[in-house]
Amino acid sequence: MESKTVYFERPGRENTEEVLRIVGQRAGELGIKTVLVASTRGDTAVQAVETLKGLRVIVVTHSHGFREPNSQELTEENRQIVESKGGVILTATHLFAGISRAVRNKFNTYLIGDLTASTLKIFGEGMKVVVEIAVMAADAGLVRTDEEVIAIAGTGRGADIAVVLTPANSQNFFDLKVKEILCKPRL
Repeated sequence: MESKTVYFERPGRENTEEVLRIVGQRAGELGIKTVLVASTRGDTAVQAVETLKGLRVIVVTHSHGFREPNSQELTEENRQIVESKGGVILTATHLFAGISRAVRNKFNTYLIGDLTASTLKIFGEGMKVVVEIAVMAADAGLVRTDEEVIAIAGTGRGADIAVVLTPANSQNFFDLKVKEILCKPRL
């Protein structure tokens, strides 16, 4: 099998439209029905549900209180748009944060979640995120661990990476398989 990887000269939101085009095309070629999209405020999520019609779009955002207590960055307007267009929203604790971040912040030491996240970042910020959201979605029962999905993330705002992968639950983290890197920034 032969497949093309697209490399963007710069990371960031200016790549979002092209990422979504690539994802739609490759999903059709592979018969993939589900796409995971990382989104903080929901702008990328809205673009995804509007562009990837016919695919099941699951938007993964972080937990309440991530930036400050009792707050959620995903705007209510974007949440309503995504849901009105058939998108599913998962709000959950980041896989590599949670208790690891609490220990790091309190005791100034790193745990395995921090090390795993930093290792994945060698391939770019988005590689950590696509792996993370796939596990979060599997743990929530929104994706199967025996079916390929496409996961989309970005560096900062927007989307600049997409991969085909088979998710895993967190307790089976090392069963996750990245099958194809469709696009990413050339860092």
